[in-house]
Amino acid sequence: LGACRVGVWSSSSVVSAGGGSLRVQTPQWRRCFASSTAVGNFVKVEQDQQEGVVVLKLNRPDKLNALSVEVGEEFKHTIATLNKESRDLRCVVLTGEGKAFSAGGDLDFLMERTRTSPERNEAIMLDFYSRFLSVRTLPVPVITAINGAAIGAGLCLAMATDMRIVSADTPLAFNFSKLGLHPGMAATFFLPLVAGPQVASRLLLTGETFKGAQALGFNIVSEVVEKDQVVPRALEIARNIAKSSPAVVRQTLKSLRTQQEQGLQAALLREAAAQATSYAMPDLIEGLAAIREKRPPVFTNQL
Repeated sequence: LGACRVGVWSSSSVVSAGGGSLRVQTPQWRRCFASSTAVGNFVKVEQDQQEGVVVLKLNRPDKLNALSVEVGEEFKHTIATLNKESRDLRCVVLTGEGKAFSAGGDLDFLMERTRTSPERNEAIMLDFYSRFLSVRTLPVPVITAINGAAIGAGLCLAMATDMRIVSADTPLAFNFSKLGLHPGMAATFFLPLVAGPQVASRLLLTGETFKGAQALGFNIVSEVVEKDQVVPRALEIARNIAKSSPAVVRQTLKSLRTQQEQGLQAALLREAAAQATSYAMPDLIEGLAAIREKRPPVFTNQL
């Protein structure tokens, strides 16, 4: 990732030890993040001032951090690298570069799915989910600082993390039904788990846009703060976690996630199959056209 290769071990200076010498190794990601930022094409990784706290940024601001296969591949690689050298990691803050957290699935990627067979699309979508849901393989808490609009798959990514912070006026939506697409990336799993079945039904079936203040009432976020305090507040919590017992934090997190993830794989399989069906229907083409033409969609009654 740029000049600083995340996760590469590098020898430090020689340290005197009882008349001899001992070459101490520290993770390259920690050494280079301490003074700089590792930048890939679509993901940025920054070391916070607090030891062990890392900021992970979606870095496609010109596309409102839309999620594509290329973004997913780099995201998965970054997560794998942090996992490889995670001994000194204490907490991760996930956010977006620019004015949005993520506008959701890349429209070109979605249009390409309409030209692919349902059988192939089912496998493609499972792979797509796994790239971004790899965030849950990190052994430390992940806090999402929703710095701007989080729509569709972008909001699903935030839902897969352990905590979410947002500002009152930030627009949020699980807008799949307005697009003519079945929800995916664990939307039908994490939303009812976090917000309850009634809220999940309302938000997934209407596809309505709601604000951060409403998200707090829905139990989707843990806190609402001023817009310029979203990332600082997430970092404040992360630094506090970093001062707790690392072993206890990791074991507690594992216990929480183990309980949370019962049934997750079955939900992902169902979503991938249903999305593959959606890609073969005219409603999705209409939904994508409506977005490009900036008009309301007109869906058919065809099932």
